[in-house]
Amino acid sequence: MIISTSIWGDIEVNEKEVYRFEKGIPGFEETTEFVLLDQDEAPFYYLQSLQQKELSFVLVDPFIFYPEYEFELPDSETEELEIESNLVVRSILTLHEQVENSTINLLAPLVFNPDNRLAKQVVLHQSPYSTKHSLQPTKEDKTIRSKEGE
Repeated sequence: MIISTSIWGDIEVNEKEVYRFEKGIPGFEETTEFVLLDQDEAPFYYLQSLQQKELSFVLVDPFIFYPEYEFELPDSETEELEIESNLVVRSILTLHEQVENSTINLLAPLVFNPDNRLAKQVVLHQSPYSTKHSLQPTKEDKTIRSKEGE
């Protein structure tokens, strides 16, 4: 299938690669179908809306930047996404002019079930994480990590 994007123009994607966000992404609830694009710019990915060509997010694998990042997915989320064993976690990256000032949202990761193509942004309530963690962990980020290990 061909989709229109504002960044890459028209591109071809496999229909089997489309993820469905049943309730959309917070702030973009009306947009429910996205494709996760790997542009060989590891560790960056792009989440492109199929319904709005102007809507895309830059994502990262949070475990590359924060190897100790962990959270427990609530049972309700596991059931909603029908996760049995396989899942992929990505975080939204907020880009700044100077890349080293960019931040990762660890408070609300995107969770993908590649088996059934369902996905959701999950807000981690009562979490030490925030929406703005540096690409290069700061002393504060390291403090959060050590508190989690207690």
